[in-house]
Amino acid sequence: MDFGVTVLPDPPFSRWLELIQLAERHGFGYAWTYDSHVLWQESVPMLAVAARETSKIRLGHFVTNPATRDPTVLASAYATLHDLSDGRMAMGVGRGDSAVRYIGRKPMKVAEFEAACAMVRDFMNGREVQWNDKDLQLKWVRAELPPIPMWIAGYGPKALAVAGRVADGVIIQLADPEIIQWIMDTARRAAEEAGRDPSQLKCIVGAPAHISEDLADAREQVRWFPAMVSNHVMDLIERYGADGSAVPKALTDYVQARKFYDYNEHSRVGAKHGEFVTDEICDRFCVLGTPEQIREKLHELESVGVDQFDIYLMTKGADETLAAYGKEIIPQFSGVAA
Repeated sequence: MDFGVTVLPDPPFSRWLELIQLAERHGFGYAWTYDSHVLWQESVPMLAVAARETSKIRLGHFVTNPATRDPTVLASAYATLHDLSDGRMAMGVGRGDSAVRYIGRKPMKVAEFEAACAMVRDFMNGREVQWNDKDLQLKWVRAELPPIPMWIAGYGPKALAVAGRVADGVIIQLADPEIIQWIMDTARRAAEEAGRDPSQLKCIVGAPAHISEDLADAREQVRWFPAMVSNHVMDLIERYGADGSAVPKALTDYVQARKFYDYNEHSRVGAKHGEFVTDEICDRFCVLGTPEQIREKLHELESVGVDQFDIYLMTKGADETLAAYGKEIIPQFSGVAA
């Protein structure tokens, strides 16, 4: 299992870059960032600087979207970043959450999203595409670079089917093994129906991973995260209902107590909209506790087929978290000291 870290593109930029460089030194394979251009700084130029100021770690969005970014612009940006980083880009992409909702728009419709993702995956990797009734190609893409992988984030059957048909893998923003298995089974079934090899579909899990012997304090650090996930779950309930027939109740039941969501506190520790989240949901959706407890949870995730665990690095003690993973956790999974 590989390890990644997601750092908010929050000022000051120097701190954002420092954490990514620190993750690289501690043996993390991936450094990701958000793409929400009003809540935080514009992340594409930040990734360009990170590409020049790191040497090994792979870079990308967790996640971007082809709604606020025209698909041709998004593909060209990634192809350019891939050139600057000498082949180290990876794309996480979704239908749009804070980036679109905060500016008064809605996530992309699934069919439009699938068409955009299929085009972007080919276009950013130098293949000719047809878009807007035009034949287009980024002829300057360096053929010797490895292809840029695309992982699609989703929870519902339709979005997961897009991942199965189009993407290299699935991004799952929670660390509950039961839900992870259902999500991957759903995506892989769509892959198989599309004539693709379902075993090739990779699984990335992203969640806060707070290290502490004080479990009560750790839970307070992460209540914002299941609340963030609830935005997507509310959409699922509106589309599919909450009776468990289309989406497991393990994913939908907890949002019944939700009262509101304030995007001004999106992904912020202590956000008031997280007060409805129970201790049990914190424990299920996140990776909390001592290094020993965290290793145990990560081995459980590995056993259900998780290929990469990505830390949402928004809790306190970010430097200590990266150091502890580099020293006490990553070597247990890679077999190589960081």
